[in-house]
Amino acid sequence: MNRYIKAPLIEKDVQDLRSGDYVYITGTIYTARDAAHKRMYEALQNGEKIPIELKNNIIYYMGPSPAREGKAIGSAGPTTASRMDKYTPLLLDLGLKGMIGKGKRMDIVQSSLVKNKAVYFAAVGGAGALLSKCILTSEVIAYDDLGTEAIRKLEVENFPVIVVIDSKGNNLYETAIKDYRVEY
Repeated sequence: MNRYIKAPLIEKDVQDLRSGDYVYITGTIYTARDAAHKRMYEALQNGEKIPIELKNNIIYYMGPSPAREGKAIGSAGPTTASRMDKYTPLLLDLGLKGMIGKGKRMDIVQSSLVKNKAVYFAAVGGAGALLSKCILTSEVIAYDDLGTEAIRKLEVENFPVIVVIDSKGNNLYETAIKDYRVEY
């Protein structure tokens, strides 16, 4: 099913999403990869504030290439989500409602998604140039010293993703195998 949602997310939208849904996100999302996650996690462990509000927001696991003249951002494809798995449960506990990446997640992330009524989306790997066309603005807001891994605030319009793990714990990577497996 095709769904159109606004970011930051509202609880009803998250609850209504189902594994396998095609979703088009419009609004504000943030980028953060390995180094930014590590820095945020360590700050939280030390009782310090982090540079973004997590409540109801979406983090896109992406490090863009440089923008071409007249463009908001360069190629903006997803990175492997499992590299952020050790940091994710804490961020979900603090109100993060969505993540965009590619690939599988650990069981602890899946159970934390259910516990916190959040969702994991996948963006199509290898389609970074096309995905960048849905990004209207890109602004580095924290950790500029990390280069492409700095935290960015993105304004997106109809950014295409697929629900992989919904807030009930249904996992497209597991159900798709069952649905399409052919027994000989």
